[in-house]
Amino acid sequence: MTLSSDSRPSAAAGTPTGPATAVPVDALRAAVENNFDSTLNTLCSLVAIPGIAWSSFDASQLDRSADAVAKLATAAGFPEVRILRCNKEDGTPGGPAVVARRPAAAGKPTILLYAHHDVQPPGDSALWETQPFVAQERDGRLYGRGAADDKAGVMAHLGAFAAAKEVLGEDFGLGVTLFIEGEEEAGSPTFRTFLETYQEELRADVIVVADSSNWQVGIPALTTSLRGLVDGTFEVRVLEHAVHSGMFGGPVLDAPTLLARLIATLHDDEGSVAIEGLVFRDEADVDLTEEEFRRDASVLDGVQLAGTGSISSRMWTKPALSIIGIDAPAVNVASNTLIPSARAKFSMRLAPGQDPQAAMDALEKHLTAHAPFGAQVTFTPGEMGTAFQTDTKSKAASLSLWALGEAWGVPAVETGIGGSIPFIADLKELYPDVQILVTGVEDPDSRAHSANESLHIGDFKNAVVAEALLLAGLNTETQRD
Repeated sequence: MTLSSDSRPSAAAGTPTGPATAVPVDALRAAVENNFDSTLNTLCSLVAIPGIAWSSFDASQLDRSADAVAKLATAAGFPEVRILRCNKEDGTPGGPAVVARRPAAAGKPTILLYAHHDVQPPGDSALWETQPFVAQERDGRLYGRGAADDKAGVMAHLGAFAAAKEVLGEDFGLGVTLFIEGEEEAGSPTFRTFLETYQEELRADVIVVADSSNWQVGIPALTTSLRGLVDGTFEVRVLEHAVHSGMFGGPVLDAPTLLARLIATLHDDEGSVAIEGLVFRDEADVDLTEEEFRRDASVLDGVQLAGTGSISSRMWTKPALSIIGIDAPAVNVASNTLIPSARAKFSMRLAPGQDPQAAMDALEKHLTAHAPFGAQVTFTPGEMGTAFQTDTKSKAASLSLWALGEAWGVPAVETGIGGSIPFIADLKELYPDVQILVTGVEDPDSRAHSANESLHIGDFKNAVVAEALLLAGLNTETQRD
């Protein structure tokens, strides 16, 4: 890979510092190793539960998934374990979340460990090389829906907690709260309500969000920036109703054609987002070569990459606009008519520092101004999420970078992620003094949300070790240090 300085992955700015008091690194590593077969087998059993928080799927499986996680938390030694949920805006219940608490000893801080037990739908079964809900190990990877995103995050928390509890014994006074959400893949519709309802129960000094990725297999990363997100739909209408394409075609263009012309205005000739007023930044500590990106993203031969600047900045610190759905008649039911209207769903990722409302307004202004041939354009805004940047000078961030380096045996790097975790903005608003760490167990070939999702087993073990070291390191600190 190409890096900003020399040929080695650069550690975070400055040298990560370990805890003031010695941490039993070897003993914690041995504890994780001794229990790892059990940890992996338990992960396989969780993969077998198709807990999907979408209304079109069996809700009982989501309840079954929450029940399984709650039992694991109880077995791990959390004295208080509950399954909680809040209602959505329409009054229907949200996904079941597992909240397990172990109070802090006097003078000790509290850490909240977040992951989610719900998963994405499997999609087209023909694209899977294995059954999506039957975990299968092959060539050092574990395949299955949720094997990486994010049931591995659940098990990383539980495995690390068990190791710290075993090794530190009565000296383990750190407060630990386990918060395993049950609707993240459905957009976390009740997350804000949940935080407000259980704000005190979830209050912590440090929050670890285990739902990100490492730089590559064998090189750990702390995710220090996430892009924001706005989404929604826009519709193009040209006729009051469909008319015969032969009798009326020519003087008026159909809606799908005009929708395509409107979509084409969203990017310039180089493929960069062409919306005025958006934040663009070209900065990243590490970068991918074009060859690495093409391999990781499975870009077909001959397809040119879009945008300008470093590839990492195009993924992390610049906006990206995608059309993720189009409503128009399917080919197999199409008739010879001029289609009166067509609709597209957009997803726009935002650079850190971008105000989501300003981005939404800029996109609406652009679409309205570029309506082709005077077509009627209706813009419907959807969800908005704020970008995130880590304070890498914080004690928790420094400890995390140290722990990652110890676990993997190589320095951890700071990376951005092109994706978004909008609820982090809610965490920062309700807990302004909290230190948030975004970690993960995935790698560029994990294929989260896609067919053949998988987890690198060796890196998963390292992630459990790293979190155990972080818990032990924080255990040496005083409250709100």
